Amino acid sequence: MDIATIIGFIAAIGFTVWGIMDSGDIGNFYDFSSIVIVFGGTIASTLVAYPLKKVIGAMKAIRKAFFVKTLDPSGVISQLIELSNLARREGLLALEEAGEKAEDEFLKKGIMLIVDGTDPELVRNILETELTFLEERHKDGQSVFESMGSYAPAFGMIGTLIGLINMLVGMEDASSVGPNMSVALVTTFYGSLLANAVFIPLANKLKGKSSEEILLKELMVEGLLSIQAGENPRIIEEKLKTFLSPEIRKNYKKGFESEDAL
Repeated sequence: MDIATIIGFIAAIGFTVWGIMDSGDIGNFYDFSSIVIVFGGTIASTLVAYPLKKVIGAMKAIRKAFFVKTLDPSGVISQLIELSNLARREGLLALEEAGEKAEDEFLKKGIMLIVDGTDPELVRNILETELTFLEERHKDGQSVFESMGSYAPAFGMIGTLIGLINMLVGMEDASSVGPNMSVALVTTFYGSLLANAVFIPLANKLKGKSSEEILLKELMVEGLLSIQAGENPRIIEEKLKTFLSPEIRKNYKKGFESEDAL
């Protein structure tokens, strides 16, 4: 579970509520018609802009912001080094059993391509093409939330205009000016809060998760091609460590025992 996401949402709502209660009555910030305008308008515009399938897919992707497991590049490097040692001892065909046991489908596919004797350049093209389309699918979800982040403030402004029009129409009744102005501003508040505390942060969180996953799979591609080329496991390890951040690289433990004598 991503604690940062949960803490962020709680903090955003908590600080907003605290600021409201510290300076006034939280009941002043509730208006059903404003909620309908902002929520309904944002959802409606999103459905106009994107196919229903993509909108549903983006909603399902929300769980990645909260529950996606932490990716471990060090563990993947160790796994690739083990595969490299196995290939040096017993040949590439010995990787078939390890490939069938691999939990990551992308890694499994790469291993099986190598075992089948696929040309290295073709292996790279196949895996990189899959990475390209994976990234595009991730961008679909991100773009939906980015769009919702732009629609929400816009409908907040629409609600504000509605409130101002009602206020101007009822100028003869001085007692209606204050309530109508309040409704107008509350709608803008809803739109801004939704955009900056929910939709845009979610899009950025998914973008970060996607970058981590793509980097990890690029690491797999490089490792698999190095194994296929018969490179020394120590060289492969040093090459793959360049994908790690300095902090992770510093704490990285070598994932294989030297088999240079083989």
